[in-house]
Amino acid sequence: MLKKPVIACVGLLTGSLLALPGTMALATPTGPGSVAADALYVAPSGSDGAAGTQSDPTTLSSAIGRVSPGGTIYLRGGTYAYSETVTIPPGNDGTPAARTTLAAYPDETPVLDFAAMSEDPANRGLAVNGAYWHVDGVVVQHAGDNGIFVGGSNNVIEHVVTRFNHDSGLQISRIASDTPDDEWPANNLVLSSESHDNADSDGEDADGFAAKLTSGPGNVFRYTVSHNNIDDGWDLYTKSETGPIGPVTIEDSLSYDNGTLSDGTVNSDGDRNGYKLGGDGIEVDHIVRRNIAYGNGHHGFTYNSNPGSMTVSDNVGIDNAERNFSFDKGTSVFRGNVSCRADDGSNDKTVGDADSSNQFWTGSDGPACSAYSGAMDWSFAGDGSLVVTFGGTRVTP
Repeated sequence: MLKKPVIACVGLLTGSLLALPGTMALATPTGPGSVAADALYVAPSGSDGAAGTQSDPTTLSSAIGRVSPGGTIYLRGGTYAYSETVTIPPGNDGTPAARTTLAAYPDETPVLDFAAMSEDPANRGLAVNGAYWHVDGVVVQHAGDNGIFVGGSNNVIEHVVTRFNHDSGLQISRIASDTPDDEWPANNLVLSSESHDNADSDGEDADGFAAKLTSGPGNVFRYTVSHNNIDDGWDLYTKSETGPIGPVTIEDSLSYDNGTLSDGTVNSDGDRNGYKLGGDGIEVDHIVRRNIAYGNGHHGFTYNSNPGSMTVSDNVGIDNAERNFSFDKGTSVFRGNVSCRADDGSNDKTVGDADSSNQFWTGSDGPACSAYSGAMDWSFAGDGSLVVTFGGTRVTP
């Protein structure tokens, strides 16, 4: 019988264990290994009119306004206190050949702190509304809404932590209500990042990661970890007023203990799923592969009324409070998934194309569950890939 693990976490930018295999061929950006020439420098003590050199650093908003397409802004370590959204505006773009970079200075941790904000939908933290940007190595916390909001396309968000914000830690959605469908944010990559302890006052909206309501096609989450958020780990919600979003890919990622904050706070009215994959009965064919859902407060993986043909492959659901896999309708294709429980619980339901390569839970554990016993641990390897272990043994979904 599977024993309930004690969770231990190794945080962002630490660890050097082996990587999960089987990743896509899409290019994987890495953090700055050497200092870029002609970069602009930002520090907590910087001033708007400063030169932006290492010895005379400027402010982040000033650097965003001054950086050339394909240029680099370095954030020195320390805490930056803000009361207003920091925005990369539409039209302030990098290029397909060279993204504009906003990065932590090597081996330093800049923390963008928006604690002076009140909780309000307008009070986002960092708004990435330009295209072809690479945001790397920042922590964003205490925003009055999303920590990082991505309204632009073709961006890479890497090595970030979003925490203690009053809506989803990182959300991909349209910039404004009049943004046309063909300008919804598309082809963004969220990579090697963590989102935790995001909570709104009603306890029903703050997820770890979200691409929902008005996001375009081609958005990808890879090597990402969502935990201890008040609502869902991932939210891909759609609504009838705006119609389907673009298909999202979530791969090689981990979602655990969502619905319960790290301090033990629970809102029983929240959704509390690991991966929530739909809404309002709207069909979207998401790709969900090689992920783990563990100990979330409702379902591990749920179609949430999405009747589409999703690809759900090589995922693992463990000890989620209701079903590990909950797909009541649709034509989704299930291959190589594993479901395990320490004690009795709800049987999985997988309407669609599910063959014998899956091991779903229908009252007892199958042989594949022996790999998922002992304490769970996770880390990011040096190349940014996510490593998950149970009882000290590396596992792959």
